[in-house]
Amino acid sequence: MKPFAFVFPGQGSQSVGMLDAWGDHPAVVDTLREASDALGEDVGRLIKEGPKEALGLTTNTQPVMLVAGVAAWRAWRAEGGELPAAVAGHSLGEYSALVAAEVLTLADAAPLVRFRAAAMQEAVPVGVGAMAAILGMDAERVKAGCAEAQATFGAGSAEVVEAVNFNDPAQTVIAGSKAAVDKACEVLKAIGAKRALPLPVSAPFHSSLMKPAAERLREKLAGVALAVPRFPLINNIDVAVESDADRIRDALYRQAFGPVRWVECVQAMQARGIGTLIECGPGKVLAGMTKRIDASIQGAALYDPATLAEAKALLA
Repeated sequence: MKPFAFVFPGQGSQSVGMLDAWGDHPAVVDTLREASDALGEDVGRLIKEGPKEALGLTTNTQPVMLVAGVAAWRAWRAEGGELPAAVAGHSLGEYSALVAAEVLTLADAAPLVRFRAAAMQEAVPVGVGAMAAILGMDAERVKAGCAEAQATFGAGSAEVVEAVNFNDPAQTVIAGSKAAVDKACEVLKAIGAKRALPLPVSAPFHSSLMKPAAERLREKLAGVALAVPRFPLINNIDVAVESDADRIRDALYRQAFGPVRWVECVQAMQARGIGTLIECGPGKVLAGMTKRIDASIQGAALYDPATLAEAKALLA
């Protein structure tokens, strides 16, 4: 079998009914039951019925995306799917990867990501922070444009804007205070960005404004048991593989207010001889990014029985 990796998506790929195509697959049913027990609510019903607005609340989105990724992973394994050469997750998706690599149990991960989501939402009031996707410009120019925009507010200003998600060579997400993000969008379009799209999110994720949330998360992580990964997991914040529990905790703490270095994560997998990345969970966002980062790597998706069969055939 060709060397391959599983990658897990983060917020933004959720949708009402996203697990319906699995039907009564035992691995998916068991995953939903386990997560529901851990959270004290019917997660399966929330995913199946929504409404969309409820699913879009950060405190719900993070647990349901965790569950959707783990459900697809467990279905893969239940159907005889081989272990990957490595795993990684985009932003929140790193927690799904940690469960797949058996670093975290789902019973521990589900309440942990809900806590993480609540801490992030409470760190910056709704409407104070913002995020935007900058298209058609390389990351270094985006960073320079953010610095130029922030400088317009003067030294000592509380306004902040930073590049936080390096998604592909021509797509970088920025985040920070709303006024600074709006100003950065103006600056970046003026210096050549094709588009600057405000994102419908409730907090400026991965920016330095998330530091208070990260401090709360660090305290929570101290009480969570972490095991040695069963296979390599490339983290977002350092593009590194860690096996020590304290180093994994520290990376998760810093990930909450640091950038998602996704381009480098994909390049690191390619450097390991991995030629296929399978997006494990709803949507095809990461599969699309893979092709734009390195056209030599195959990107595929696994989110229902049909795509599971396609992924098996791709790797045969």
